[in-house]
Amino acid sequence: MSAVRTLRIAAIVESASLALLFANLLTVHARPLSGLLGPLHGTAYLVVIAATWMLPSTASPGVRWRAVVPGVGGLLVLREVGRDPARSAPARGE
Repeated sequence: MSAVRTLRIAAIVESASLALLFANLLTVHARPLSGLLGPLHGTAYLVVIAATWMLPSTASPGVRWRAVVPGVGGLLVLREVGRDPARSAPARGE
């Protein structure tokens, strides 16, 4: 699986899990749901950071640091990578 695809999946999971955590907090606050979504969100957050740092196209200043923004960092990086078609092309050997 390419790093861009991994980043895309992790960014969606990270954002969706954060939205569900907030929705749970504002409504019923079910502890089992928080116990499931919390680690899922944390794992997706770490995968976003790792996948971003693995992409050579994110080496420009500031792009890698956007990945550490909780909840939306992966989406910010994907937006930046998507601006230049050459950036999102897989490297040789992937």
